[in-house]
This record gives sequence, C-alpha cells and structure tokens, in this order.
Amino acid sequence: MSRKSTKKKFLKPSVSHSFYVPLPNITLETDRYTRRKRTKGMLIRDFTRRAPSAQQRTTSAEGRSAAQPHGVFLRILKMGKIIALANQKGGVGKTTTTINLAASLATLEKTVLVLDADPQANASSGLGVDIKEVDCSVYECIIDHADIRDAIYTTDIEGLDIVPSHIDLVGAEIEMLNMKDREKVLKGLLQPIRDEYDYILIDCSPSLGLITVNALTAADSVIIPVQCEYFALEGISKLLNTIKIIKSKLNPKLEIEGFLLTMYDSRLRLARQIYDEVKRHFQELVFRTVIQRNVKLSESPSHGLPVILYDADSAGARNHLSLAKEIIEHNKKG
Repeated sequence: MSRKSTKKKFLKPSVSHSFYVPLPNITLETDRYTRRKRTKGMLIRDFTRRAPSAQQRTTSAEGRSAAQPHGVFLRILKMGKIIALANQKGGVGKTTTTINLAASLATLEKTVLVLDADPQANASSGLGVDIKEVDCSVYECIIDHADIRDAIYTTDIEGLDIVPSHIDLVGAEIEMLNMKDREKVLKGLLQPIRDEYDYILIDCSPSLGLITVNALTAADSVIIPVQCEYFALEGISKLLNTIKIIKSKLNPKLEIEGFLLTMYDSRLRLARQIYDEVKRHFQELVFRTVIQRNVKLSESPSHGLPVILYDADSAGARNHLSLAKEIIEHNKKG
C-alpha cells in the first residue's frame, strides 16, 4: 500500500455518542454514525443516517411531545481538546512526540487531528504525506482563508488525520502583521472542527513567533518536551514567561498539560540529574512517562510511519503508548 496520504473526499460529520435513557418529554433526534472501510489502500467514509422512529412526533405548542417513546437517544457532541507541543529550543523531540503520541491515541481508539504548524513540515512527512503533492496546507488556511476541511488528509492509521504544513509558512508571520486579531487566526480555523475529534495536537516550530503564539492561543493546554541535556533547561523560563503573557492577555484557559522528558538515557548521570531537577521544580506537572533514546524512533520517520507501525515492540512505541494512556487518564479526572 502506498504511504502517500489520501485527501478526504467527504466531509467528516460531527462525531457523536448515543446512550439509552428512559426520559419522557424529550423529542427523539435522528443521529448518524461514521463507518470506515479500507478499499484499495484508501480510507473511505460511508455515512448512514438512522431512520426516524415511527413513534416520533412533532412537538405541540407547549413544547411537549404528542407521543413519547419508552426511551430516547440523546446525542452528545464531544468537544475535542487542543494540545500544543511547544518549546523554542530545537531538537527536543516536539515533532517526534507529536507524531507518535497522535498515533498512540488513535491506536487507543481516539480520533486525532495533527496540525503541523512548523514550516519544516516534518510532522507531515513523518505521517506519510507527500509534501510536493499537497495543494492545500495550513498556510492556505491562514493566509488565503481556505476551508480547513480542504486541508485535512488521512493517514495509514484509522482515526488519525493531519493538516500538513508547507515551507511557505515561513513568510506567513509577515503576511499576518496587518490582519485583525492576528493572534487568534488559528483558533478561528480550529473552532468549527474541534468537536469532530477527541484530540487536536499542534506541532509548533522551534520559536516563539506569531505562529507559535497562535497555537498557544488556540490550545487548551501545552505539552513542553524537555531534552535531558543542560541547554534544554535554559529556555524553559522564556517559554513559561510567554505562556504567562498569553494566559493573561489572549487565552485565560491555557494550562500546562505537562513537562515531558525526552531522549532519556538512564545510563547517563546527567540525564538522571536533569530529570530530578525538572521534577523538583515542577513536581506533579512532570509526566510519569519518559521517552527513552531509541533507534527505532529515529528510523521510523524515514519510512513515513509512526514508530507504533514501524516496530510496535520497541521502547519508543511503548513509551508513547504509556504517555497516551497517561494523558487520557488525566483528562478523565479533569
């Protein structure tokens, strides 16, 4: 099967969950569900609408149903959580974490959208997107006001979609200078589709520029990958100051999802010291899971695959699966 992602030919409907409760006085609502099947290497979505019940009736002037069934199906729209992965320090594992965390969440039967906000577009190629074949990316959505649904591509993992990036995004910050509410452009793009996914992950570029500010303004929380080396610690204070400013001026609900220690090698005393230092300063904000150094994590992007498809038994795959479970557990409690 080709690794190239296939552009969606249908708009994905709002995902909903239904459960049965014996409540009278509520009009039955038709619902729809999505069925996926794989045909000739392409993900195709077939939409089927449930036929209305024979017991359905229009409501009377008093707002009560003329005929009431034994039970009703209540439709609950999920509001997806938007998580940005940010650190102005390069090479700390933001993109690797985005790719493999998204794949692990999808493996755990969550619907996930990755938005690649890095002009290098490594998250896009790492999930099998052929950048040269992309005709609508996040750049067109931000600058040309294209519909974000036209920029959503499927991947080899069911439930995982991506909005790819493009090198043109480098100049987007200059083009956005005269835009109204330029810090909230990305938030406006994601708002119409956030209820179609359980999680939306934004891969930020290694900078604190306008695109990263947009990502943090749109996000509900931020994961901060920290490489287990000394220089990685120096930039944390600047990032935390930026988050504090955005929280006070643009996005009061922004929270720190957690600090993620990456490229951890238990054989090195320095790695253990940095872990202890981060844990001492940030305590419960540090994820229990650490991402160990693993050669399979480095090899998998060259095949356009997340590590869980490249080698599911590797330490990298197990680490990211553990991280995904930890995030799901944390958000259930919240």
